[in-house]
Amino acid sequence: MDTRKQIGRLGEDAACNYLDQAGYAIITRNWRCRSGEIDIIAECEGRLVFVEVRTRRAGGRFGTAAESVDRRKQQKVRDIAQVYLRNVHLQNAAIRFDVITVMINRIDETITECKHYEAAF
Repeated sequence: MDTRKQIGRLGEDAACNYLDQAGYAIITRNWRCRSGEIDIIAECEGRLVFVEVRTRRAGGRFGTAAESVDRRKQQKVRDIAQVYLRNVHLQNAAIRFDVITVMINRIDETITECKHYEAAF
């Protein structure tokens, strides 16, 4: 597995642990369709939550993890969520789109920060 995928996996694992501790039920991870992938689909208080996870190493040059979820990415996640909802016959479900950003220490690859942005878009 390449380094980028390893970093992404670390971030998604941290995000799942965070959500689990916060009382969310993880429904699935890395749900894929022809249009793309949703990192985490969870349920909390009767609402389906589609979570985009962004992981960065500390001191990176390409802006913050939260900034990387631009308008184009938001629309892509919305579109994929609609495919998921049609596939599981839940078109009328209450939904929300969250972002979790994870910061990883560049030296030892430990998680240094995990921020949850509820209803991010």
